[in-house]
Amino acid sequence: MNKLLTTMFAMAVACVTASAQSQTLTGNADNGAKKNQMCVGCHGIPGYQASFPEIHKVPMIAGQSPTYIVAALTAYKGGDRKHPTMRAIADSLSEQDMADLAAYYSKLGVREGDAPPAAPSKQPSERVQALISRDAANACTKCHGVNFNTPNDGTVPKLAGQPSDYLYVALKSYKVENNAQVGRSNGVMGGIAKKFSNAELKTLASYIGSLPGEVKTVPESRLHHAPASSN
Repeated sequence: MNKLLTTMFAMAVACVTASAQSQTLTGNADNGAKKNQMCVGCHGIPGYQASFPEIHKVPMIAGQSPTYIVAALTAYKGGDRKHPTMRAIADSLSEQDMADLAAYYSKLGVREGDAPPAAPSKQPSERVQALISRDAANACTKCHGVNFNTPNDGTVPKLAGQPSDYLYVALKSYKVENNAQVGRSNGVMGGIAKKFSNAELKTLASYIGSLPGEVKTVPESRLHHAPASSN
């Protein structure tokens, strides 16, 4: 029994150490720019629309928090977020790759003074406000900010300005269980999303998507040009 306890303790220490190491990784944006080949095909095209497993525009990730980007990629790799394409991509990435990509995208297209106003520029209707504050203890704005662009934690995403259809699909996914291709496992978001009908989630997504935000799509530079004609 003592040997078993010692082994279990050693395993626990190893897990904590690995977690601590992953949290102290420093991302290199220049290296991230060299590792984004699998990202630009979807996230580098304005208005690009995914077609599987559900049809929706892909999220804008340039200007998103680096901590959130790493958290999202880690969730795909670990299976807490179920999306076949993103799972396959995340599986191919090391923790350092994730940190480098996060550093790159968090700075991509960001210019000083670009941040939207701290207060919502578009006030919600009474119906939308009722949805936002339905669960007073877990009101949407407590985590994502009153303008949905100032999260209270680095692992919480900026939502303002994201495509409404993407936001709707993301919100719905927290309600899904026992599906190999669709769903997101998050105790807080799962508990909140399940209190809303899909129609109500679509209403919320429409409002949040209409707000000005910092996230954007930055097209990949055309680095390869045909040689100029000598004629």
